[in-house]
Amino acid sequence: MSSLITFERVVAGYGSLTILNELSLDARAGEITLLIGPNGAGKSTVLKTFFGLLRPSAGRITFRDQDVTGLRPADLLRQGVAFVPQGRNLFGSLSLLHNLELGAVTVPRAERAGRMEEVLDRFPHLRERLTSMASSLSGGEQKQLEIARALLLRPSVILIDEPSIGLSPIINQTVFRLLRGLADTGTSVLMVEQNVRSALTVSDRVLLLESGRLMLDSPAAKLLDDPDLNRVFLGRPANA
Repeated sequence: MSSLITFERVVAGYGSLTILNELSLDARAGEITLLIGPNGAGKSTVLKTFFGLLRPSAGRITFRDQDVTGLRPADLLRQGVAFVPQGRNLFGSLSLLHNLELGAVTVPRAERAGRMEEVLDRFPHLRERLTSMASSLSGGEQKQLEIARALLLRPSVILIDEPSIGLSPIINQTVFRLLRGLADTGTSVLMVEQNVRSALTVSDRVLLLESGRLMLDSPAAKLLDDPDLNRVFLGRPANA
């Protein structure tokens, strides 16, 4: 598969604190690429730097072979990149419909109704609750609403940070299957996730970061099946 996103010796961080240390990696079109590693390894910083929320101090970032280093989030949205950040990012006092409409504010008015129907066809349960307040949704429903809102932009790639936070194991699997379905229909996914074992089952590749550097680039299935790697990188005994 061709590289969709590339980092070439990227340095980035927060003020004087450097998080990414000349990091080079790539995410490929049509795949779920999973970023794993200990806290502070730079996983979320990769997403924020690519999406223009952090400006790198050195290095180069490309998207579809075009240099996008330091572009603003609005520019990347126009190029087909959507970001679903960690935690809940909804307007709780507004209905599901209004949350979706706010997500479609940059969509041409003539296309909004069609895109809304397209997205709600993927989320029939959300369609049933369009008039409910977002705050009344379960954690899993809220995460689905966040993903649905991102899909209104018809992105070619979704950046998603810790989608399973606060969700039950059963709902985790629902969200992961949803992301797998998106990748299988052409939407590439770059995901940060601490629930590594579950995330590996739906991912194509896994990139292990440590101290802002790439330490491992492996097919996800190989990492999941290797007991030594499970023990070292997942923090579990080999026979777990």
